[in-house]
Amino acid sequence: MNSKLYDFKVRHIDGKEATLGEHKGSVMLIVNVASKCGLTPQYADLEKLYEQYRARGLVVLGFPANEFAGQEPGSNQEIAEFCSTKFGVKFPMYEKIVVKGDGQHPLYKYLTETRPTSKKNPQGKLRATLDQHGLGPKNETDILWNFEKFLVDRNGQVAERFAPDVAPNDAVVTSAIEAELAR
Repeated sequence: MNSKLYDFKVRHIDGKEATLGEHKGSVMLIVNVASKCGLTPQYADLEKLYEQYRARGLVVLGFPANEFAGQEPGSNQEIAEFCSTKFGVKFPMYEKIVVKGDGQHPLYKYLTETRPTSKKNPQGKLRATLDQHGLGPKNETDILWNFEKFLVDRNGQVAERFAPDVAPNDAVVTSAIEAELAR
């Protein structure tokens, strides 16, 4: 259970320093989140997943990021308040970080290098829409948009990556979570 992932330094949204080692032994769903995105309602589904599977060892980790059309402009305090009042978020939230490009947080560099491609929504039009508006990723390994999800197993290994338009409650996500929880 000695994974590099557990060593990454992060800060909780209230500023307290931490590492992902505090979740050692849990299955993690790491998600870059935003408050002013068309996908923001996924917060509700992420919280439902957390409530449904928490007792079995799942923890959802939210990392606000503002790299996608400025859709997370708020301060950490504003983000925490928004998540709590609008969506009743109880899963761990962390300080805003950079998830792609210059200044990319080492955690996201590791995640994208370890799992360079994501499972896509077969009916999804997000990528085509982003490309049409000149907002698509520069590299195929880049985070596509807000709400990209990384599933990490109990040993700290990146098991899967899901595109932003694959909903948290999609069967491909829940079956992958259940498989990891059963191991």
